[in-house]
Amino acid sequence: MSTRSNKSKASKRKESPVPGDKDMRTGETMAVSSSLNPIPRTPITSRTPASSRMAMMENGDEEVELNLLGEDERHQARRGLETEQDKLEENARPISSKDKRAMVLLCVLYLIQGVPLGLALGSVPFLLKDHLSYSQLATFALSSYPYSLKLLWSPIVDSIFSPSVGRRKSWIIPMQLAVGSLMLYISFNVQRLMENPEHNVNELTFVFTSLVLISATQDIAVDGWALTLLSQENLSYASTCQTIGLNTGYFASFTVFLAFNSVEFTEKWGVPHLTLTAYLRFWAVGCYVVTLWLLFFKKEDKEVATDADLSIKGVYKTIWAICKLKHVQLLIVIHIFGKLGFAANEAATSLKMVEKGFKREELAIAVLIDFPFQIFGGYLAASWSRGDRPLRPWIWAFWPRLGFGLIATLIVYYFPTPPISNGFFTFLIVHTVLSSFSSTVQFVGISAFHTRISDPLIGGTYMTLLNTFTNLGGTWPKWFVLKGVDAFSVATCKVMETGTEIAVKASECVSEHGQALCREIGGNCVTETDGYYIISAGCFIFGVVFLIAYIIPTANKLQALPALAWRVKLS
Repeated sequence: MSTRSNKSKASKRKESPVPGDKDMRTGETMAVSSSLNPIPRTPITSRTPASSRMAMMENGDEEVELNLLGEDERHQARRGLETEQDKLEENARPISSKDKRAMVLLCVLYLIQGVPLGLALGSVPFLLKDHLSYSQLATFALSSYPYSLKLLWSPIVDSIFSPSVGRRKSWIIPMQLAVGSLMLYISFNVQRLMENPEHNVNELTFVFTSLVLISATQDIAVDGWALTLLSQENLSYASTCQTIGLNTGYFASFTVFLAFNSVEFTEKWGVPHLTLTAYLRFWAVGCYVVTLWLLFFKKEDKEVATDADLSIKGVYKTIWAICKLKHVQLLIVIHIFGKLGFAANEAATSLKMVEKGFKREELAIAVLIDFPFQIFGGYLAASWSRGDRPLRPWIWAFWPRLGFGLIATLIVYYFPTPPISNGFFTFLIVHTVLSSFSSTVQFVGISAFHTRISDPLIGGTYMTLLNTFTNLGGTWPKWFVLKGVDAFSVATCKVMETGTEIAVKASECVSEHGQALCREIGGNCVTETDGYYIISAGCFIFGVVFLIAYIIPTANKLQALPALAWRVKLS
């Protein structure tokens, strides 16, 4: 009796952990846990990392803690351990050859989208700046809106397709043919449209709006294809491909074209002069070549059939259901107002510097130097966004981006009289590189987050839903910024011969055409109040307040949500 009792007590003492020993194990566990903090884990006990867990299981020490759990909890813990190990193995795998080929294809498809966007949003406004006021440029800026409103017709792209051609190729092929054909049309009419643009603003806006509209439709299909072209563990690189492709196309249409279109640049470096007509025809042929390759040499994998309703009506209902999710609404508010803080910098700063004497070819050189840094920034941002807090680099990049916007306003204010010195030009390049780097980090970071939470079943529509509000947040302020620059500006044409002053509208005195008319009567345009500084200050103040009060706390909540929280059950 006594012996059994003593054995029982001894057994209990053996099973019961010594308090000091338990504290020591906990201390060791805490030390390891803090060093592995970024790695997602599903511990068996509250604070035991995987490596310690396996070692303790071998020694039999973990059995006591397992016995404290129920049967379901033990199975869940084992499943969590297997899931964690699978994730670690996936992160360690090299990129497969199939994924590499898919990345190249995505870069090419996004490149074709970037070319018309670079024309509509980049080089053409600079070519028109000498003849149009900021209000007229605001009208032309409407041509970029379709890219931000593509959600309205994305369900059609996601739902209607030819099974024999492929779900995504059914749209990519005709849209690329249309882009090439429209660029050919513009090339045959560019001289008529650009000779007197002040009389052709509406037609120019319509033509380039159509071009952007077609490119936006292609983007819907490419976004959806990216979700199935890449394997699950490399989906974060879809945003990198988008960054490389779009930036390359935009860079070609903006930087390269502006440089080679400048007579001074071509004469200085002894290179052929590139006209807008030749440039448009070159890319029209490029569109045709890529389209023919897709049609005859690239086979699209069939997507797994589901019972979900993928009709047009069903997709619109799904979009509405997604938009009704509270956390989606919070994300939409961030996207709509988050970029307002640097809207003035992106819409008007470059135009203001050109107005103050900064040559277009010098601007092109600055962007040329900046281009490789954007590509490198896209790669870094994709790597940073693969952790358990994908929005962290996106949040951090807000501060430098706002700061560089403020510095840009000061650059315009203190812009020296041309020709500018090498030192000032170097400063402009450094500012451009750092500002673009922060912008690229944000773009890739939020795109990677969108890719992670999107439902592949309606991938094109889901990605487009999220990207629509992202793009809209950067597009809708442009019209108001450019209109505001004119509205808050006060300029007069002073005629020096008679000593009298003739009041001239700011919208007429800020363009080269208006200033030329003022000079014809012997006057000089003098800007008494520049609305650019008023708009810039207002945007900066709003951006800082909105970032602190809303974006940071809300984004931290959203990135903590599991992927299933972003799904809507399709009936």
